[in-house]
This record gives sequence, C-alpha cells and structure tokens, in this order.
Amino acid sequence: MASSTDYLDFILDQLSNWKTIHPKRMFGVIGLYADGYMFGIVAKEAIYFKVDNSNLAHYEAADCQPLTLFKNNSVVASFYEVPIAVLEDADQFTVWAETSLNIQKNKKLRL
Repeated sequence: MASSTDYLDFILDQLSNWKTIHPKRMFGVIGLYADGYMFGIVAKEAIYFKVDNSNLAHYEAADCQPLTLFKNNSVVASFYEVPIAVLEDADQFTVWAETSLNIQKNKKLRL
C-alpha cells in the first residue's frame, strides 16, 4: 500500500500553508501528524482523514469509502478517503485536515 513520493509531496505541498506535517511510515502506509496527533493516512495513491459524527456526512455525500487494510481487507471506519475535488483545492483540503486534527485532539481530551 505504499504511496509514491510524488503523491506524498503533493499532499504536503497542499498543506504547507497550514501546519508543519510530519509523515511517518508505518505498516505499509504513511501516517500524517500535526501537533503530535495523527489526522491522516496516505495509502497507495489516496489520502484518508479521520472522521466521526461531526464530518462523516461530508465524506458519504461525496461517495467516499473508508480505508481498507491491504492484508486482510479489514475496514478502518474512522478514516475515509478525501474526495479528489477537495484534495485539489488547498484551502478546502486544509479545512478538512483541520477538522480531522481537531477530532483527534478532542478525542484525547475526552479520555
């Protein structure tokens, strides 16, 4: 499920005016971290953001799919693929990334 360097570079460039993103390779995917929280996953040539009840409807309305792990095809329902139209619009992509990061931050506060 590894993604190309060019694809990762594009994603990082789209988010470059937002925050410093730290990509971390793990288990055949790349986790995207900001402020110490993983808010996104790059797998193959797709980007997935963290979802919960606050933003899931946006992903479903765009007919996006949840992350499926490569070895056993298990579904990771808390990460959904970002629509291409959002990925290509840096401002909108940043808004979606910020929402996903806040989900992770708020989750940690509730624990």
